[in-house]
Order: sequence, then structure tokens, then C-alpha cells
Amino acid sequence: MKDKNKIKKDIEVIESSKNKNGTDYNDALVDVGEAVGIVAAQSIGEPGTQMTLRTFHYAGVVELAVPLGLPALMEIVDARREPKYPMMIIHLKKAHIKDINVANDVVEKLKEKNLIDVCDIHEDKENKVIKVKAKDGVEFGNEAVESVLNSVKRGKKGIKKDDAGYFIVKTSSEKAYNDRITKLQQKKIGGVKGLKKVYVSEYRKEYVIVTSGVNLRGILESKINEIDKFRIETNDIFQICDCLGIEAARNTIVDGMKKVMIEQKIDVDYRHLMLVADTMTFTGEISGIGRAGIVSEKPSVLARASYEETEKHLLNAAIRKDIDPINGVAESIIIGQEIPLGTGIVDVTYSLKLDKTRK
Repeated sequence: MKDKNKIKKDIEVIESSKNKNGTDYNDALVDVGEAVGIVAAQSIGEPGTQMTLRTFHYAGVVELAVPLGLPALMEIVDARREPKYPMMIIHLKKAHIKDINVANDVVEKLKEKNLIDVCDIHEDKENKVIKVKAKDGVEFGNEAVESVLNSVKRGKKGIKKDDAGYFIVKTSSEKAYNDRITKLQQKKIGGVKGLKKVYVSEYRKEYVIVTSGVNLRGILESKINEIDKFRIETNDIFQICDCLGIEAARNTIVDGMKKVMIEQKIDVDYRHLMLVADTMTFTGEISGIGRAGIVSEKPSVLARASYEETEKHLLNAAIRKDIDPINGVAESIIIGQEIPLGTGIVDVTYSLKLDKTRK
């Protein structure tokens, strides 16, 4: 009997919770025709005027600066192809988050190393000969160096070696000599491409790897077991989109804007940020909020002209004989007609004939 009463009470609690959740959900829905875009723009834009123009420097990393406040927000909503300060925060697996030695080892594995970094290169311009030998103590031996040299040489013959242990690279002309020198100096021999500056930093009470430069695919495809590949942060939205898809990029946009708001102690409803991110990504590609992005995609000539470059849009529209349907908000305001928002989306007609019949 007690069990039956307990089950009955549990069912009542579940039903009550369902009803409350349903009520809360319905209360959270916006009304049909509500100007959600304008409300979101105002909710983000107005407190955005109070944001500071600051830059954050990572502890112990002089070269690495990250914009905060308004610059950070503008970088996100403008959807810049390359951030001003491209960076990654790479977390280690939980077993290594407190081990500074493991962190330093990972830094050495990640840092891009070119041939010039690990080899002694002797240039004999007069005879158009280049001599290359691995430095003492480096992890890349002469076998790795020989493999790299064979990949950039011309002809089928292998690279020759002199009595001192130097690999001999011969060229036929001064131009070929200069080209080969440049190629050899820039030839990658180890690490992840694009990560020239890699540092250890303390972040949220654990050691992380901070990089100046981004190569998300290179990190994900690397065979460094100490890295937690499920916890990699970067401010390059386009690389996230290329590697993980548009949904991951959309989440990054939302999270990035939210972090800026929290850091500036500004309270903005999460749904406003989601609306901006959805607008930037709903086509399956990332578009910025600006004349080169979403504004340029508007079908209305007046809407495009109302943002920037008014003369250019009006002139091009006249040359092409474009027709403006004037069914959006901005263009309706410009010509003074009723806007398609709120009560403006409802067409109500009054029949004078029916009214006379009733009288």
C-alpha cells in the first residue's frame, strides 16, 4: 500500500513539473510578429557602447595579446577570415594538467621546426653548392635531413655526402642556387605547420599550451597522446567550421560573444546572442554582420543602400533596372509605409457594404 501511495505521489510530482515546464516554455515564446531582430540588436548594441578597448596579455607570454571588450565583439560579428591575434589554447589530458615537464615536452613537439632551425647550412655561392648537416643534440638526425633534402632536389640521383658528414646540394645556375637556399630554409622538418610560437601558461589552475597561430586540423591529426583533443579552444571561427562543421562554428560565435559580455559584466539574454549566431550561419556558411556579409545579401536595393555606400547601390540598381519589392522593415520605413512587424503583419479589411446592410 505504501509503495502504491509513493508511486502515486511521484506521478503527481512529475505531472506538476511537466505542467510548470510547459507553462514556462510557453511564457518564454515570443509573440508572432515581434521585432526580435531589432530587440536583439538594441540589447547588444546599447551596452556595447560601454565596453572598453582593452587587450589581455597571457602571463609569461609577452608576444601573445588577445583583444577584449569591443574589439573582441567586433572581430566575432564581422566574421573576419583571419583574427588579428590568431591563437589556440590546447588542454592536456587530466593526468598531465599539473605536470610542467609534460607541458614543456608537448611545446617542443608542437613548435614548427624548419631545416634552418635544426641544421648547419653552409653556402658556397661561388661554386653554387649548399652543404647541410644536422646540428649536434637535435632530435632530427641525418636520416631525417637526407629525406627532406631528397624531397626538394631535382633529378633521380640521391643526395651525396662528404667526408665531414655534410650533404651536398649542387645547383646549375645562380637563380637555381638562390631558389634552393630559400626552399631549404623554409622547409618544414617537424612540429605543426604555422605554430612558430608555442608557450606553456597557467589557465584555470592547470597547465595549458598557448599558441600564436592556428592550425586546428594539424593538432587534431597529430599523434601527441598527451593532448586532450576534445578541449581545444581557438578564436579562428573559419578553421572550426572547416574542421568541425557549421554547428560548431555557430556555438563558438555564441560562446565567444557570451564570454565578452561576462568579462565586461554586461547581462544580455542568451537568446539574443543565439539569434545573431543563427543569422550569421543559417546558410551553412559564415557571413559577417556588415556590408560584405548579411547586408550585401538583402534583396532590397533600399535596404542595402540604407547601410553603407548609398550611391553605389542606387547607381548599380538603376543600371541593372532592379525592382525593389519593398516588403522588409528598413525599406518600408524609408518610403513611409506600414512595416511588416507587430500589427503590421495582419491585414484587416472593413466592409462598408455589409455595415450598411446591418443598419
